[in-house]
Amino acid sequence: MKSLIGKTALVTGASGGIGKYIAEELALRGAKVALHYNSSEKAAEAIRNQIRANGGEAEIFCCDIRSNSAVRDMIKEIEEAFGGIDILVNNAGVALDARIHKMPEEYFDNTMAINVKGTWNTMQHVLPMMMEKKEGAIINISSVSGIAGNIGQSAYSGSKAAVIGMTKTVAKEAAAYSIRVNAVAPGFIEVGMSSQISDKLREMLVQQIPMKRQGKGEEVAKTVAFLASDDAGYITGQVIEVNGGMNM
Repeated sequence: MKSLIGKTALVTGASGGIGKYIAEELALRGAKVALHYNSSEKAAEAIRNQIRANGGEAEIFCCDIRSNSAVRDMIKEIEEAFGGIDILVNNAGVALDARIHKMPEEYFDNTMAINVKGTWNTMQHVLPMMMEKKEGAIINISSVSGIAGNIGQSAYSGSKAAVIGMTKTVAKEAAAYSIRVNAVAPGFIEVGMSSQISDKLREMLVQQIPMKRQGKGEEVAKTVAFLASDDAGYITGQVIEVNGGMNM
């Protein structure tokens, strides 16, 4: 179970939703975890304290991942605190939905700035230390919406498709340094963005899933933990869908 002992992981957007489950799972497997948040300090502190109560090691770091210089400074802080980063999980994201002809421009801009540029920023600043060590694992959280599209999500689907494109490209660039880069595409999950919809819509969506249920945060987290571990040592440039058979 302790497959990540001696590793340090940075999880962006770790103050709630799927990020919380990912952080807790990596800590459970022995990783020291840097918990990134932007505005939810109390929530991040609660997750840090829970990890510590369970015998793990974690610290919180605040940063607006839309800013390249802010990300650079945060990575330096994490390096000083933990000695480096072995695992990067780009989980921070936002979904601002509206049909394209009604979508405010700021919805599109903010979605791209967080979901795409934020992911790009962290990879740019973490990769050099991984390249120096000639090892590392990056897991980018995409979405089934980035694969199949979804009504009302032109910005979100576009951003998550971009994450997949970046994942495949950086996987090719980093492979010579024994760095693996993969994406996880969750489907309809109980926590995070999906938890905000109405019960009626939830039931309708569940009926479209072959497994007839929502996914759990733990199920996404365990997939991420596998990709972060040496058990996935020959897997790179892949998109793993955790979706109960949706879009088959």
